[in-house]
Order: sequence, then C-alpha cells, then structure tokens
Amino acid sequence: MTKFRETAAPLICAVLCLCTTVAQAGPCSQDIAQFEAAIRQSAGNPNAGLTAPQSVGAQLDRQPTPESLKRAQKRLQEKFSATMARAKRLDAKGDRSGCSSALSVAKRMYIL
Repeated sequence: MTKFRETAAPLICAVLCLCTTVAQAGPCSQDIAQFEAAIRQSAGNPNAGLTAPQSVGAQLDRQPTPESLKRAQKRLQEKFSATMARAKRLDAKGDRSGCSSALSVAKRMYIL
C-alpha cells in the first residue's frame, strides 16, 4: 500500500496541475462575466433589452405586424447570441483585441 501511495501521489499532483492550467481565465473572461451579470440584473427593467437600428420599412410609414416583430426579435436575439459566443470563443483562444471588439459589439446591442 505504501508503494502505491508513493507512485500515486506524484501522478495525482501532475494531473491537478494540468487541470489548473486549463481552468485559467482568458483575457476578457471577467468583462464577459460582468456584462452577463448586468444583463441578468436588468431582467426586471422595462427599459433594458436588445436594440437595433430602425428598419427602412419603419421609415416609410409602414406599421409592423406582430409576425414581423417576432421575426425581427428572433433575428436580433440570434445575432446577439452569436456575438457573445464569438467573444467567448476568442477569449478562450486568448485573443484580447478580438474578444474586446466582439464584446463591444454585444454591449452596443443591449441597453442596460
């Protein structure tokens, strides 16, 4: 049993050391976490949410239909989700400038 402990202890330490390097945060992890926390906290705020530029149809005095509003909201949510996923992917790769850029785009899309 003692021989097993002498052999297992360095192996376990090596595995734990490798796991800690995988768990290190990327250059934007804290900013992403803060932004996501702010989004969660704004859930009860009626003035908070996703925003997009006004469409050409809206500028031509066309009234939106409930279906067109749903489609626009779905597209906006998909675009926002993709932008946040891109920021997280770049963060995982250690690309600070790319991650910061993607996160800035996401922040411009969401009114807090």
